[in-house]
Amino acid sequence: MHSASLPCELTVQSELGGRAYPVLPNPPDKRGLRSSTPQPSPAPIFGESKQAEPPHLDRIQQQNTKSAKRAPPTASNMAHVATGKPVGGSKEQSGGGLRYPTSGKTIYHRPLNRSKTSELSQASFAYLFSEMISYAQKRVTGIQDLEKRLNLQGHPIGLKLLDLLLIREPARTQARPLNIIALLHFIKINIWQHLFGRQADRLEKSSNPDTPDEYMIIDNEPLVNAYVSVPREMSQLNCAAFVAGIIEGVCDGAAFPARVTAHSVGGKEEGEMWPGKTVFLVKFQPEVLEREALIGKG
Repeated sequence: MHSASLPCELTVQSELGGRAYPVLPNPPDKRGLRSSTPQPSPAPIFGESKQAEPPHLDRIQQQNTKSAKRAPPTASNMAHVATGKPVGGSKEQSGGGLRYPTSGKTIYHRPLNRSKTSELSQASFAYLFSEMISYAQKRVTGIQDLEKRLNLQGHPIGLKLLDLLLIREPARTQARPLNIIALLHFIKINIWQHLFGRQADRLEKSSNPDTPDEYMIIDNEPLVNAYVSVPREMSQLNCAAFVAGIIEGVCDGAAFPARVTAHSVGGKEEGEMWPGKTVFLVKFQPEVLEREALIGKG
């Protein structure tokens, strides 16, 4: 009798567990007939069969196990943050986390004099400065507010620039300015040379006896205004207020508090030699003049 007449409920006895398993009907051959020998379904050797898990689940479990075994950060584990080297002398890993150069030195290990003679692209500076002006212009209501924002952007640069240039000076001349004239000469020569590659054009004191606390640093052609086009309705705007903020930061860092503003004095008529001439008016606080008087008496 062919297997086609076998009932589907036919079962076979397992040799291991004595458990009955249903017989699966055999597929027909090319002639459309089935085999007479029933083929039982595979029986498990030990207990119930377990469905195999996808391989990606195994990898996720292994990663979770490794993460659970990691020790919490301690002082020894974080030592490489301060030294710039991995703990235990291990090599730099290409995975996630902080990366350190093979030499073990970071930007804080570089000497300050390395970039002493380095230069910045003028086009790059002009693009960056134009974006700074656009950023400040969107948040102001008038010309004075815009100049004040530019001044505030330059003030922290002056504070840091003073310390940087003093550290780069030789040890025998590494001293902070102790009077107004020494400070203004430091700004006219050292600060301008570092920022613009040349000295400021002139340094003057106010000839008005009513304002003995006012000094003027004159720049015939400020670099920050070279690529700035001021519209007609904002003709009073002088973007060199950014440089005025740097000067003010240097004065505050040297313990000579002052208020610095930028004023355009160049003529707009044709044939003017210096149409962008700018005067940086430095007005010191009254306590600075009092200290100068005491030092002069001493």
